[in-house]
Amino acid sequence: MSRPAPEILLTTEEKETLLRWMRSSKSEQRMVQRARVILLAASVLNGKQIAAKMKTRAARVSKWLRRFATERIGALNDSPRSGKKRRKYTDATEERILKALDQPPPTGYSRWNGRLLSEQLGDVSQHQVWRVMRKHNLHLERRQSWCVSTDPEFSRKAADVVGLYLNPPENALVLCVFTLFPRTAPGSIAP
Repeated sequence: MSRPAPEILLTTEEKETLLRWMRSSKSEQRMVQRARVILLAASVLNGKQIAAKMKTRAARVSKWLRRFATERIGALNDSPRSGKKRRKYTDATEERILKALDQPPPTGYSRWNGRLLSEQLGDVSQHQVWRVMRKHNLHLERRQSWCVSTDPEFSRKAADVVGLYLNPPENALVLCVFTLFPRTAPGSIAP
């Protein structure tokens, strides 16, 4: 024999809140259904009648009626779930990710990627790194540079050349020569 459903008497504020949930196009459907269960119970329908009218199980109706009777409106929200808690990342975490991108990548790598950044920061997941990069429209794989050289003195030489262009000596002529060689197979000689 099933237990009788608790009698539901609504205050004016509770009734207005439940009706607002039902009428809102942005309310979650589960909240709309729960509100409808409570409103139907307040209109003197029993649990089985409500279940038949809503085409759901009587146990579900009974659950929400009992929870509402003891805890009122707050009981219609979901209970906390078990399992691993989601990490909460702050704006400071986002700043750390962006600042790390300004640093040179670890030795042996030519550029950053999500896994490297995650490992470098230690307490930030790889997924969070990618979320931040998507948010700021950063695409590490698209970063290209014409300044790729194996010359250990390249940065000093490049700074000298750029300095000449920005502040040339008086009556000086600055020439820059580029040579382009077609790609050749290994072991062949370029023309």
